[in-house]
Amino acid sequence: MVTVRVADTLPQIDGALVRRLVDTQFPQWAGLPLKPLNPAGSDHVIYRLGEELSVRLPRHAGAIGQARKEFQWLPRLAPHLPLAIPVPVGVGDPDFGYPWPWAVSRWLDGEVATAEALADSSRAAIELAQFLTALQRFAPEDTPAENIREDLTGRPLSDRDHATRLAIAKVDGMFDAAAMTGLWDAALSAPGWDRPPVWFHGDFHTGNLLTVDGRLCAVIDFGGLGTGDPACDLMIAFTLMTADSRAAFRDALGVDDATWMRGRGWALATGLNAYTAYAAVNPRVAAQTTRQITQALIG
Repeated sequence: MVTVRVADTLPQIDGALVRRLVDTQFPQWAGLPLKPLNPAGSDHVIYRLGEELSVRLPRHAGAIGQARKEFQWLPRLAPHLPLAIPVPVGVGDPDFGYPWPWAVSRWLDGEVATAEALADSSRAAIELAQFLTALQRFAPEDTPAENIREDLTGRPLSDRDHATRLAIAKVDGMFDAAAMTGLWDAALSAPGWDRPPVWFHGDFHTGNLLTVDGRLCAVIDFGGLGTGDPACDLMIAFTLMTADSRAAFRDALGVDDATWMRGRGWALATGLNAYTAYAAVNPRVAAQTTRQITQALIG
């Protein structure tokens, strides 16, 4: 039996492939210059197309539903949100050996937000709370809640229990395992979301925020967009903020104790997942996730 490694099954993506895909499927943009964006992230290869567009191609099967989901929902969400979001303008089909749907979106200028620049900013914290408030209030009139697709339904924190406990054991010595276990147990024991489902971003961390001249301007990467318990979006309080700005964020968003505890659990679980997967090979991820874990423990 031949063993196929996951790495061997991933598509090879380069400028020549992207050029052929764009020119054949979107001839109105044929010939616009293509420039790779580095680093582009772990889920997508991203090229800037001309001055006003970007091309995003999933790197792996876990990201293949994002293009069509964003194309359906982001143009409808954008008018309701106080910060800019990517607006998809087309979804491409598999071709030339590339196996998955891919997307063309409007380009958003900005630099990735950093804790060094914004951690102490109560203004930024309140702006993020206002963004989440607007997102949670989104109610598309032509799509009743009972007709929201199943793939938008959020998964409970308890689904991460086994992986999180394994990760706690793996990083024992680098972080306080007893404190992490205590926080995780408390998060799982906290009362669940007992109100109607609301919309959440699903991957709301520092790397998915853009700034211009030191101010927040955009939120990107809605692959985790869904409806349900909004506690997962509280991870931004622990990836970006200090205790003081976190308090301003919580107050502006009006978060109750149970939801805040679940949010700490989400921050711990996602931080541990990223740390164990990437920290050994990526110092930037190591620093970011170390901060996320330690801030979640602080609360």
